[in-house]
Amino acid sequence: MSKITVKRLLPFLLLVVVAVISIFIPSVAPTVDDSKYNQADVTWILVATALVFIMTPALGFFYGGMVNRKNVLSTMMKSVVAAGVVGVLWIVVGYSLCFGDDVHGFIGNPATHLFYKGVVSGAAWVGAPTIPKGLFSMFQLMFAIITPGLVVGAIAERMRFSAYVLFTVLFSLLVYAPLAHWSWHPDGFLAKMGALDFAGGTVVHISAGCAALAGALVLKRRKVHIDRMETRPANIPYVLIGTGLLWFGWFGFNAGSALSAGPLAVSAFSTTNTAAAAAGLSWMFFDVLRGKKPSVVGFCVGAVVGLVAITPAAGYVAVPQSIFIGVLAAIISNMAVHFKATRTVLDDTLDVFPCHGIGGMVGMLMTGVFATLAVNKAGANGLMNGNPSFFFIQLKAMAIAVVYSFVVSWLIFKFINFIVPLRVSREEEEEGLDASQHDEKYTQGTLLVATPEGLREQEIM
Repeated sequence: MSKITVKRLLPFLLLVVVAVISIFIPSVAPTVDDSKYNQADVTWILVATALVFIMTPALGFFYGGMVNRKNVLSTMMKSVVAAGVVGVLWIVVGYSLCFGDDVHGFIGNPATHLFYKGVVSGAAWVGAPTIPKGLFSMFQLMFAIITPGLVVGAIAERMRFSAYVLFTVLFSLLVYAPLAHWSWHPDGFLAKMGALDFAGGTVVHISAGCAALAGALVLKRRKVHIDRMETRPANIPYVLIGTGLLWFGWFGFNAGSALSAGPLAVSAFSTTNTAAAAAGLSWMFFDVLRGKKPSVVGFCVGAVVGLVAITPAAGYVAVPQSIFIGVLAAIISNMAVHFKATRTVLDDTLDVFPCHGIGGMVGMLMTGVFATLAVNKAGANGLMNGNPSFFFIQLKAMAIAVVYSFVVSWLIFKFINFIVPLRVSREEEEEGLDASQHDEKYTQGTLLVATPEGLREQEIM
């Protein structure tokens, strides 16, 4: 048995401390009359919460299918482990930081709902009066889980697992929580400024995309990237499965953000599907225009970019305009990916910044262009509907989110590197992170092979 070090002991010890403290948290019965809730809304948000959760393992398939075969499991593990890390962190302090009592428009008071105090027993969230606060919290948790998982695509194939777990904690507390509070708490300063983000264009995609850019810069390039070695996706069917599940889960992501089972949820559902369809086609046809053949990966990446771009706009724009948003976002992201690959040395492994970061920015700006009160009376009219000032509000909010996310994420990566090495060693990178970080191997099964000594099993790689 290997020697137990402080670095090995600390994560387990912290979890045990949290578990022991939880024993002494008093149980409080709900004090709100259940008859005040709308059962259709409760049912829909329960379903939407489950749909958003599906997106986390879906992301694992999407990313895992695109990396090198020796890094499939490590990439999938990084995507999924946030369900554990953020799932516990959210109960302890995460929800309170996002939606607790406002502190100067910047963050929620951590004491408001420390260890989930008053969440199950208290009154409904002000923005979702027809569902229990506990359900609203669980729905929001799913967004907090998937956001650090998005960053995995940029730092894949070279970041230590222990460093990534620490990043997930710090990113959730220092980047995600402030942005969620600014945008979605009624007293958050972006919300009070009039900025609109229906389902996470700023909070989820811009924050993750800018963190991905920071991570790629701090971690520097992989050996295969420096040597300009061609790397093929390990399993394209995984990419297709991941895309299908992401598309499916995104209906909960966007339509669920209406926080009720009504016309607004239907509209958000429709714009989500339409933008994804248009963007998938746009990416594929744009590739053909540039002399490539239509590919499974191209359509899948394009569809995801469309889903990203429509996220902030889903409940504020009409269905026809979502076609334009999807087409435009796919073209811009496609060009950004090409520019990154041919004109820079940035090693963003799976193009997280060009797809999620830039896609989120396009979505925020298109919300400023196409938003209409005809779709959502709680929204605003955009540039195309006679209100140019709202466009500039969206532009300002986007710029604030980009700068804050990038700078704080860059500092987080630098800080972690002082505590534990961010990168695996050159030998571990050559071996692959599946083996070096997890002592596991990705195979597609076994095959019986005839040898002079008889039949033996051979792994299908």
